[in-house]
Amino acid sequence: MLETINMDIFFEFLNNLSNPDWIVSHGGLYLLLFIVFAETGIMIGFLLPGDPLLFIAGMIVSNMTLSPGAELPTLLSWILLISLSAVLGNFLGYWCGKVFGTRIMGMKDTWFFKRHYIVKAQEFYEKRGGGAIVLARFLPVVRTFAPIVAGIVKMDFKKFVIYNILGAVIWAGSLMTLGYLLGENPWVQRNLEFVILGIVLLATAPVILKAVVGRGKVKTSVRDAD
Repeated sequence: MLETINMDIFFEFLNNLSNPDWIVSHGGLYLLLFIVFAETGIMIGFLLPGDPLLFIAGMIVSNMTLSPGAELPTLLSWILLISLSAVLGNFLGYWCGKVFGTRIMGMKDTWFFKRHYIVKAQEFYEKRGGGAIVLARFLPVVRTFAPIVAGIVKMDFKKFVIYNILGAVIWAGSLMTLGYLLGENPWVQRNLEFVILGIVLLATAPVILKAVVGRGKVKTSVRDAD
C-alpha cells in the first residue's frame, strides 16, 4: 500500500515537470539543476525527463521579466549552470562504475534496474568510443548508464572529462536555446504537451529504430541458419 502511494506521488511529480509554472514555483533553476544531476548521475534517474526539461528551461528564461539586454546573459548563465550539473552527474556515474562496477553488474533485476540497460550502454559505448559520451546525452536511458559503463571499463579519465564537458554543453545548449527561441510562441505555449511528446519521440527514435533493425537482423540470421 505504501509503495503504491509512493509511486503515485512520484508519477505525479513527473507529470508536474511538464508544467513551467509548477517548476518555477517549486524551486525553479535549483530544481532543474537537481533533476539534471540525478538523471545523469543516479541509476534510477533514467526515469526523469531530461530532454523536455531542458526545452522547458529555455521557455522559462524566455518568459522571464528581465531588463533590456539581460536576456542573453541570463540564458547563457542557465546553460552554464545546467551543463555543470550534467557534468557533475556524469562524474558521479563514472565514479560509481569504477568503484562498484563488479557489484553493479551482479545486481538482480528490479523494476528500476535492468542488467540489459548496462549491456546496451556498453555495446553503444564500444561502437562509438569516446563519442558515445556525447551522443548518449541525447538518448534517454543510455545517457544515465553511459558514464557508469565508462567507469566500469575504466575509460581514460582525461578523455572522459573532455567528452563529458563537450556533451553536456551541446546537450544543454541546443535544447535550452530551442526552448528559448520558441518559448514565447503562442502555438508552442498552447500545445506544450505535443511539443514535449515530439521531443521525446525524436530523442527515442534512434533507440527504437536500432531495436527494430536489430530484431530484423536477428530474424534474418535465424532464417539463414535454417
